[in-house]
Amino acid sequence: MSVDSAPHPVPGGPQAPPVLDVVVPVFNEETDLAPSVHRLHTHLTEQFPYRFRITIADNASTDATPRIAAELAAQLPGVTALTMAQKGRGRALHAAWTASDAQVLAYCDVDLSTDLAALLPLVAPLISGHSDLAIGTRLGRGSRVVRGAKRELISRAYNLLLHGALATRFSDAQCGFKAIRADVAQRLLPLVEDTGWFFDTELLVLAERSGLRIHEVPVDWVDDPDSRVDIVATALADLRGVVRLGRALATGRLPVQELRGQLGRGALSGPEVAGVPRGLPGQLVRFAAIGVVSTLAYLVLYALLRDPLGAFGANLVALVVTAVANTAANRRLTFGVRGGAGATHQLQGLIVFGLGLVLTTAALAALAHWAPGASHTTELIVLVAANGAATILRFVAFRSWIFRSRRPATPTVEEIRT
Repeated sequence: MSVDSAPHPVPGGPQAPPVLDVVVPVFNEETDLAPSVHRLHTHLTEQFPYRFRITIADNASTDATPRIAAELAAQLPGVTALTMAQKGRGRALHAAWTASDAQVLAYCDVDLSTDLAALLPLVAPLISGHSDLAIGTRLGRGSRVVRGAKRELISRAYNLLLHGALATRFSDAQCGFKAIRADVAQRLLPLVEDTGWFFDTELLVLAERSGLRIHEVPVDWVDDPDSRVDIVATALADLRGVVRLGRALATGRLPVQELRGQLGRGALSGPEVAGVPRGLPGQLVRFAAIGVVSTLAYLVLYALLRDPLGAFGANLVALVVTAVANTAANRRLTFGVRGGAGATHQLQGLIVFGLGLVLTTAALAALAHWAPGASHTTELIVLVAANGAATILRFVAFRSWIFRSRRPATPTVEEIRT
């Protein structure tokens, strides 16, 4: 389905709804807002061949941002301002996109880290009807990115986690440069629960599971050194979002099959019916992603408990806690098991945990024997290696024993005759 894309070089008035509405979500951006909006407006006026609107979506700023937004709306044709009473980038995007009468909805971060030359390639497939959503990617072939090693590592780790835990195929969930067709947004937005930074990821996963086509545009992107995003708080919120969304998909709470039948570009087939792709490759990826999260949680717990409980006590408690969580996550997300037998699976998982405990305890004992007085860092390195061996054992046990698919046995000739 294409949209009304008749060329119109200037912003449309009330009688001409825009083809594109670019939302700029802001919170306390009194310094960057005006120059960024002027730059965006100039680019759209000179380079974008269709009617457009720029919507400044302020989410509960406490500085001069709302006043500056109102001034820009009064000065520049095609610029409007929307003020939210509550904070949240996802909440601001949800409100602005829901209220818009444009045919294609987009957003970009106020720092304009993404080169605006990618804006037309981003929205053109949506205007033509070729695609349903479009994202800028900093991780695709052809992208050119300038940012620190810390942010690069976090971004790649997060997207790797999404590939493993939620079976995503898009390359970059976090780039602040995305677009969606309005008719698709009307169907998906009511199902997106997050109001913060996980909003993008949730929308993309829902779209992908519904069979919608996501177009990716490699971008030139320069990190904003003055970014005030709380990386730790955002990462924790994203992890909670991944767990919540994975649970919703695995339990069938989200109507992805219904959406796929109405909006998707192909019938659902094969092993994805249950919401979690099966088969050894998919299971390995999910198991690895859950294993990474479990290992990080184990190391944090061990480090916190090492002094009060000692090495062996800290190892025991950290392993028990993470083993229970690991079994539950793999049961639901890796092997797609739902319903009863959860207690039995946990008991079987604790048996496997016991084997892992033997391995890690033996590793600690060997270290104490061969290198008495070793540092905590050395202990952690040895435990990581031992946990690696325990992880291989755990996957084999999960796949071949605990979560093995029970198929009805093929009846014998005598059974058929009787």
